[in-house]
Amino acid sequence: MAGTTQDQPDLVDIRPLLQRLWPDPEKENVTAQEIADAISLIFVNKLSPVQTGSLLTALHFTGWDRRADVLAEASAAMRRHAAKIDFPALKEAIATGRRPEGQYLGGLCDIVGTGGDSHHTFNISTTSSILASSLLLLAKHGNRASTSKSGSADLLMNMQPLPAQLARITPDTITTVYQSTRYAFLFAPVFHPGMRYVASIRRDLGWRTIFNLLGPLSNPLDEAIEARMLGVARDDLGSVFAEALRIAGAKKGLVVCGKEQLDEISCAGPTLCWQLAQGEGDDVKVEHFLLEPKDFGLSTHPLSTVSPGKLPHENAEILRKILQDELPDDDPILEFVLMNTAALFVVSGLCEADTSAMGSGDDGKVITERGPGNGRWKEGVRRARWTIKSGEAWKQWNAFAKVTNTLPE
Repeated sequence: MAGTTQDQPDLVDIRPLLQRLWPDPEKENVTAQEIADAISLIFVNKLSPVQTGSLLTALHFTGWDRRADVLAEASAAMRRHAAKIDFPALKEAIATGRRPEGQYLGGLCDIVGTGGDSHHTFNISTTSSILASSLLLLAKHGNRASTSKSGSADLLMNMQPLPAQLARITPDTITTVYQSTRYAFLFAPVFHPGMRYVASIRRDLGWRTIFNLLGPLSNPLDEAIEARMLGVARDDLGSVFAEALRIAGAKKGLVVCGKEQLDEISCAGPTLCWQLAQGEGDDVKVEHFLLEPKDFGLSTHPLSTVSPGKLPHENAEILRKILQDELPDDDPILEFVLMNTAALFVVSGLCEADTSAMGSGDDGKVITERGPGNGRWKEGVRRARWTIKSGEAWKQWNAFAKVTNTLPE
């Protein structure tokens, strides 16, 4: 694939690969592993800006950056080059926070979207991740805004009365976070330092590249993640991401895309879903179905009612009101959050429990009704509402914010 240039011995020359990538990589027998190997060079600053741009361009215009095998191999490469984490110490730290229930084994969970859907909805997956940490261990992977006004990191760093210090959560301090709370946020620039070598090239190219898709697949804690929910902004990517998760060895996963090309479960109408389901033995298959707000026992709300398009500090105030139960029970944004939180509870296996003892305020009445994909979506909503009404979601958020402010700068 590569050789070393004469004038820049530290760089690797991938011209042979680039020549095979365009115009027909299939005909030239290009493999996903070759592409992943080339992308790996970016993370260690061994690929020239020109060849980096050429690689991203070729992948984009051949559509190969939207192939399941390429996404699976490239995201694995990205995780291998992430900042090193002491997994034995991490697993020991999270052991005290485990709450196995139903078919949820007590492992880490993530909920994330690709972004880029242009709907500028409220920060749903971030808010849902905080609610979910009341009952699940959460490893939320995110960044600042790229195509919106308020990214997940922007939101949390503007929370009041105590903003989270996300940049202080590092491979060295992540275990300390999990000793205090079931919630952790992995700020992408900290855990994927090699991405700085491609930042300016991505800006200059002017279109979305494979890196816009790799983020949701590249959680640095991947090997400890039990279940994840992943939103895509284009329905043609749903089956691709589900297959990429399957190739990567995931057992529990739900990929969603609102019919409006929304990277969340939509509160406005149908949502296309691709769920990983256990087949015979270790076999994992992908099942496709539609979800609607009524499946959660919730109302339909136009996206205009959940798209404030506000600045981070304004969205942070909405988040605070949700966590402190200051919004009406039928508020559109609240119900939008509830259905996405509920879906993560379902995919984790938590809602398969036939008994319920969440804590104060839990009446123990499990909703056993099943909907599309055989999921207990209404039970997920019951549990999601409890996280707010009980104060547990606010408690987890507070513990997280406090511990981040005690970490070394």
